Amino acid sequence: MFSLTLGTVLGLTAAATFAAQPSEAALMKQAKITKAEAEQVALAKVSQGIVKSAEIEKEKGRIVWSFDIARPGTGDITEILVDAKTGKIISTQTESPRDQAKEAAADKKKN
Repeated sequence: MFSLTLGTVLGLTAAATFAAQPSEAALMKQAKITKAEAEQVALAKVSQGIVKSAEIEKEKGRIVWSFDIARPGTGDITEILVDAKTGKIISTQTESPRDQAKEAAADKKKN
């Protein structure tokens, strides 16, 4: 009889989820817009913005450059998704410090 522990099941599930995500290198090969070009597009949307983090990822069915941009004098972060093939902004979302804490907790729980 074959039996699995909860840890084994969780490990296999995590491995399957990780395997399903394309690597950053694979995504960058498909991108037509460089990180620097996408960053210029994103920063043009947020006056006096400073990029806090950037990554390429697959989100909303597209390959996107994702930027978290801060502005001096505020704790808010503006997340901007720039389509890595067209260079167009596909999403702009402002997160308060409270929203950011919730997202960080959810990410920690997920990982």
